[in-house]
Amino acid sequence: MSFRATRVLLAVPFLLLLSACAGDEAAPVSTPALSVSIAMPQRQSLPERIPASGSIAAWEEVVFGVEISGQRVASVKVEVGDVVRKGQPLLQLDTRTLAMELRQAEANLAVAAANARRGERLLRGKLVAASDAEQLIAGEVTARAQAENARLRLDFATLRAPHDGIVSARSVQPGQVVAAGAELLRLIRDQRLEWRAELPEAQLIRVTPGVEVRLQGPDGKPVAGTVRKVSPSLDSRSRTGTVYADLPAPGALRAGMYAEGDLLLGARDVLTVPAAAVVERDGYRYLFVLGEGDVVAQRRVDTGAREGGVVEVRSGLEAGERVVAEGAGFLGDGDRVRVVPAGN
Repeated sequence: MSFRATRVLLAVPFLLLLSACAGDEAAPVSTPALSVSIAMPQRQSLPERIPASGSIAAWEEVVFGVEISGQRVASVKVEVGDVVRKGQPLLQLDTRTLAMELRQAEANLAVAAANARRGERLLRGKLVAASDAEQLIAGEVTARAQAENARLRLDFATLRAPHDGIVSARSVQPGQVVAAGAELLRLIRDQRLEWRAELPEAQLIRVTPGVEVRLQGPDGKPVAGTVRKVSPSLDSRSRTGTVYADLPAPGALRAGMYAEGDLLLGARDVLTVPAAAVVERDGYRYLFVLGEGDVVAQRRVDTGAREGGVVEVRSGLEAGERVVAEGAGFLGDGDRVRVVPAGN
């Protein structure tokens, strides 16, 4: 092989190397990973919320029993769930014995009254000693009291509702012999329910009567309420206190249920971003902030209230910064993006 041919062969690899180097210099540093839309933080007025959970209970549950013992139940006139009115009969005892006692007491009263009149006449005529006449007159008073007692016992045989309400429990059946003071029925007064939420002391001191409450019913519908009372003391072990909220229209909520809700303390002017811009990873919340060259930086932030598709950002973001509003969940720190109008 000649010297000229050798030079040509050596030149070919050298040219290929130069071509490869030139190709490397022409390649872009990075390509956009994803098309995203951008949003600017906005200042908005949002309600301050305290999330809480608690039980649904009767505002006042009345426990019913009878005031006389040893009587048989003749009839129970209500079932659980029945709505009743004040004065409506709920339960009837057998009145035969009680009615007989009243008739006997009224007969004794008639005799005592006649004796008292006779004693008064004898006393006026000075035909008997004053002590004997007074004894006859006093007999009428005693007989009248016994008759009133018998009449009251007969009235007690009919158990009536002392308030409007709804029957919440029944533990008596017709034919049952009942004792005084035994629980027979329960009534939720005025059908009125309340939410009893436990709050730590730092939050409890911020709640006052009249604060609005919003709960989530078991059917998914919202239920509105108002704080009626705040516990004046704390549990010494848990350091929590109770908030009592009236529920005038409880919807599907029932006494004994457990419900989560929010206490709305009032509006505050806060910095907000679209809810879709917030990404949760490893238990923390992040935003992707757009920087130079359309490169995004993952930024950990502290968030607060959520309302109407926006989220409060308490710290970690400045008002003039731009954040990824759509597509943030697919990004990583340092990714280069292609910015497109929202909705594309």
